[in-house]
Amino acid sequence: MIARVSLEIALRKEFDYAIPPVLAGQINVGTRVQVPFGARKIYGTVTALAAESAHAGIKPIFKIIGAQSLVTPKILKLARWIADYYCCAPETALKSVLPEAVRKKEEGWKKQLFVRALPSVGDFPPLPKRQQQVWNIIEERREILLAELLALAETTAATVRKLEDRGLIDITPEISERDPYAREHILPSQPLLLNAAQTAALEKICGPGVPRIGQGAPGFKPPDAGASPSSIRHPPSPVFLLHGVTGSGKTEIYLQAIAHSLEQGKGAIVLVPEISLTPQTVERFKARFSSGKWQTLVAVLHSRLSAGERHDEWHKIRQGRARIVIGARSAIFAPVEPLGLVIVDEEHETSYKQEEAPRYHARDVAIVRGRMENAVVILGSATPSLESYYNAKNGKYTLLELPERVDDQKLPRVRVVDLRQTAMKERGNFIFSPQLKEAIHLRLDRREQTILFLNRRGYSTSLQCEKCGYVANCPNCSISVTYHRIEQKVACHICGFVDKVPKSCPNPKCNNPAIRFSGTGTQRVEETLLRLFPDARVRRMDSDAMKRKDDYRKTLGDFRAGKIDILVGTQMIAKGLHFPNVTLVGIVHADSALHQPDFRAGERTFQLLTQVAGRAGRGDVEGEVFVQAFTPFHPAIQYARRHDFTGFYHQELEFRQQLKYPPLSRVALLTLKGRNEDKVKFSAEHLRKVIESTVRGAPMDLRDLILSGPAPAPLLRAEQFYRHQIMLRTRAMSKLSATLARIVASLVLPEGVALSVDVDPVELA
Repeated sequence: MIARVSLEIALRKEFDYAIPPVLAGQINVGTRVQVPFGARKIYGTVTALAAESAHAGIKPIFKIIGAQSLVTPKILKLARWIADYYCCAPETALKSVLPEAVRKKEEGWKKQLFVRALPSVGDFPPLPKRQQQVWNIIEERREILLAELLALAETTAATVRKLEDRGLIDITPEISERDPYAREHILPSQPLLLNAAQTAALEKICGPGVPRIGQGAPGFKPPDAGASPSSIRHPPSPVFLLHGVTGSGKTEIYLQAIAHSLEQGKGAIVLVPEISLTPQTVERFKARFSSGKWQTLVAVLHSRLSAGERHDEWHKIRQGRARIVIGARSAIFAPVEPLGLVIVDEEHETSYKQEEAPRYHARDVAIVRGRMENAVVILGSATPSLESYYNAKNGKYTLLELPERVDDQKLPRVRVVDLRQTAMKERGNFIFSPQLKEAIHLRLDRREQTILFLNRRGYSTSLQCEKCGYVANCPNCSISVTYHRIEQKVACHICGFVDKVPKSCPNPKCNNPAIRFSGTGTQRVEETLLRLFPDARVRRMDSDAMKRKDDYRKTLGDFRAGKIDILVGTQMIAKGLHFPNVTLVGIVHADSALHQPDFRAGERTFQLLTQVAGRAGRGDVEGEVFVQAFTPFHPAIQYARRHDFTGFYHQELEFRQQLKYPPLSRVALLTLKGRNEDKVKFSAEHLRKVIESTVRGAPMDLRDLILSGPAPAPLLRAEQFYRHQIMLRTRAMSKLSATLARIVASLVLPEGVALSVDVDPVELA
């Protein structure tokens, strides 16, 4: 037998290896193996089996990695689609579907020594005092971790071993699973009563005639654990867009839809956009499925887990013990078998897009996987992406609407503050308008909570000299550095460059000691709050403050418990969080992202304002939102003030139609980069000519192709590399991807120049 193997090096081809007799019958599609490649030993994945090879003298496989096939045939098929559509090497796509902790041979189950009391035979022997104390603990527990026993008894392993020598106990190594939520005490929850809109949405998701939660269908019998997916009858597989205002109860629909999927003998994947959302989401899902009829393990997959925790969580899924998976974008590849439901919460979020190859979008991969595996897909958002809403309006998705908050809660009142007027009255670099300061005072007096949002880290966004005009820029990127006051440093948030804060203007002809910091970041907001409200308990939540693994969970836990009065943060606090005592939300600079060179700038601003505003008024007290802006009459701000998604959608769609931007077309962004700008510019111009000549002979499907550029990227220089871009727009992206793949395979670029292809980009920088 021959195994076709995809290696972990991007050569865009597979290699044949002989299966030695000692491994016969142990290798399947998806098995991880170690094989010879020249003088090296390389890891790879078996992608096919064959009786013979067209090549002579093929080498044998060295060994199998792991006791189970790690990549299922369905996930392998999905990886091939990713390689084709996103125009990347198949090996790169295949590598992305397995966490590194699972791929690496050295990672495995953690084993620890357990101590067990053995059944007594005959008279119990007399023991020295120290051994008797240890035995008393073992007898009470019957089974205990050796390390825990040593700590409780304040003794050594030698003392415990003496009890083993007497035949009283057994000490054996066993797998000890690393559960990131093992210390959490979560109380079980029950399904909530749905309102009319929620009920209608759930019935469409689960199919007509579906029994209410807690009831069994007449004659329904849950499938046996060993039943094959093909032996279980399933309803047709629609893809849904659940458009519900903030606080409309989308999560309860998710929970009850998952219960229905479990009842059908299938599992579920839930994607969330931010790691900060994971603790609260995990708590709600574990509470619902930790006991009762649909009891199952809930696995968690995201980058904040240790390698060991990722290994154990992934294998719980592969073994079928965890039938619900919650995680960030890579969780879409979780080996749930059979898969019944995929939920993409906050589907509009840009963090679902992978920034390096393979540059997949988890939302779109979820839709493709759902179709491949006959699973239901729910895209949920209060502010859907224009692409998803357009698809729903055109019948590609089924649109489900939740126009009201649950329990008749009112949407928060949004007040827009014109910062131009405030700037005329207040001298200096102010942060809070008088209206927002008064509103914060009122909440502190009432013992209610406030969230303040600013999507800029650091203390100040730039360092400049008013005398000579010098601006402190990053030496590696075309961007100014940000001042971090606590650490007394300036840093670039693109490449990570860090330097000391200059005491005077670095311009040798100036040396002005009055160099000043301008702009505002979250550190400065926090400092100003502490000065204005000295008795308030203030906490900052951004990537600078959230350094340790449990910082997210602890901060959100303290906020929920009322130990924090004012929470200041970036976009990680902008969505998905539910805190009933938050009655005020302040958006410090609402239009800071409006003027970026990106056709989605207005859409992002509208989404962010709506999501942040939705954190207010989720309890018994009506919420209030203050939106501070220098362009208060911009459509994105005004539509967000009125909670009018439909109005914004139609206005924005008209703009997109004029320029043939998504959702009216699809975009591919080609970026060439190198340290020599002339080389990069020449290569970009050459690539355009190659594309034009190739497309002339391409199928008629690409006749709508619009070619823009080459032009310097909005961020011309990043990490010492100059970047020029070509943008392609067409409705036939699959055809364009295939054409680009052929171009990339044959393109010869000058030394030091690299090309990246980003299909359906979400950032144009």
